[in-house]
Amino acid sequence: MFRFLVKRLALFAIALAVVSVVIFAALRILPGDVASVMAGVNAPPGRVQELRSQLGLDRSYPRQYLDWVGGVVKGDLGTSILTGRSITDLVGLRAQVTLPLILCGLAVALAIGLPLGCAAALAVRPALRSLAHMAAIVAGAVPALWSGLLLILLFSKGQGLIGILPSQGFPVDGWGRPGPAFASLVLPALSVGIIVAAGITRYTRSLLDDVLSSGRVDLSMASGMTRTRAALTTGLRTVSPQLVSVVGLTLAEMVTGVMVSENLFGLPGLGTMLVTDVGDRDLVAVQSELLLLAAFFLTIGLIVDTVHRLIDPRLRDRSRGEVA
Repeated sequence: MFRFLVKRLALFAIALAVVSVVIFAALRILPGDVASVMAGVNAPPGRVQELRSQLGLDRSYPRQYLDWVGGVVKGDLGTSILTGRSITDLVGLRAQVTLPLILCGLAVALAIGLPLGCAAALAVRPALRSLAHMAAIVAGAVPALWSGLLLILLFSKGQGLIGILPSQGFPVDGWGRPGPAFASLVLPALSVGIIVAAGITRYTRSLLDDVLSSGRVDLSMASGMTRTRAALTTGLRTVSPQLVSVVGLTLAEMVTGVMVSENLFGLPGLGTMLVTDVGDRDLVAVQSELLLLAAFFLTIGLIVDTVHRLIDPRLRDRSRGEVA
């Protein structure tokens, strides 16, 4: 296990370094240069030159890259040109909205997707299986924007049919008021979680169908278990490695939906920050935000691989054989 972690961490570092080079190069091949893009079309030449000097763009590309990466390693993501605030501080404040929103969305997806997938696999009547399959397809095809708007029309205070939840903004004092803070995340989490739950439902049903037809559940039933209990114990335990991979992929996919939801519901999260900085041409901030987004995806992959290895004895046995 130790060798596996060392190898995965090395691959993580290499992949993140490659991504950082790609991000750095992509922002430097824009038409003109970064200072011209950030200053705007009608900016005087003096302002462009001042901005180039302020951002260190008058240095060589290798020096610029090393300065940026060196700051990131030390926890310094740079300073926003528009606000003059530390990007690290801004990311820390907005992560308090985005990360809980992702976790809430994942909780909604698992709470809906796993039971429905199991129910669809265990359904005896073909009509029920077809209905569950159709519902998962329809829910998965709905864009996050549409699902969010529908939830606003149904449950938002002031304009919804059942006005019980806020649909815009986040408390100024953040999680200092846990109740209002959590309430402001309910509708965004539902808008993302329902869509992701559709995919988890389909995967769970498909994986359990394979197990139910493989004979493993029959052996458990022969020992005295009911079909439902055998499927929910032996079946889910057998497919748990594949489900972990599916949850990891859906968690990465959820980031896109979260960005849409944050802008729709007016939440001051990382998605809103990235969209705002792109629109305002604050490319110094965009550069670091894209790197953090890439690091998030790579971290999810690392966690999924590690958990997969821990719960699947076949992988551990194979690694022992390779060591031997």
